[in-house]
Amino acid sequence: MDAIGVGLARGAEKAGISISGGETAQLGDVVRGFDLAGTAVGMVPLDKIIVGRDLEPGDRVIGIQSNGIHSNGLTLARKVFFKREQPVPLEYEIPGTGVSLGEELLRPTLIYVREIMEILRRVPDVKALVNITSDGLLNLSRVDNPRVGFLIDEMPETPEIFQLIQSYGQVRMAEMFEVYNMGVGFCVVADESKVDSILSILRTCNRKAWVIGKVVEDPTKGVYLPRHGLVGHKKRFHEQ
Repeated sequence: MDAIGVGLARGAEKAGISISGGETAQLGDVVRGFDLAGTAVGMVPLDKIIVGRDLEPGDRVIGIQSNGIHSNGLTLARKVFFKREQPVPLEYEIPGTGVSLGEELLRPTLIYVREIMEILRRVPDVKALVNITSDGLLNLSRVDNPRVGFLIDEMPETPEIFQLIQSYGQVRMAEMFEVYNMGVGFCVVADESKVDSILSILRTCNRKAWVIGKVVEDPTKGVYLPRHGLVGHKKRFHEQ
């Protein structure tokens, strides 16, 4: 309980928000262990809402580096590593990282609020902001524009933890991209003329980022990963 409280406080501080209340429910007949839930409430002026409505073919997708699994896909990771005839020890060192498996799986999720707010303050006309959580890069297709898709052809090198999950679990590449962020935790979509300014701000905030793709004309709202041979629609990737 102490560790959960410390983690919540740190997350709120990084996001620049307050935790205004809460409770610990005791439901012994329903909950076994902990059930941790949260609700976020905010207000945005109508002229400041960013939903991707103004996206145009040629706009660039900037991917900001994740620092591991974040908060999605831990169920699959536990199955792959621990629900097997010979479970992988928590002390196992992930090749090329110097980090144990246990440490890697407990790595806190990056919170991108401060750098994104700085981008919004300094760069006009950012067109879309996409948190790469559950459903991975398929979240790009949630933008409010029925005539565009996304060509993602410059993904960074896949982090070691995802390579390990795929190898140990014999997980298909399509499922990996459906479940995990695969190294990109957040995306900013803007006109090509704004790219240098956005990348400069992210460097100042000590965030590694790349131009990973672009917006394309596509009434099916697909997400295309040609280097991995994948095409995604709604909640599924399929091999080409």
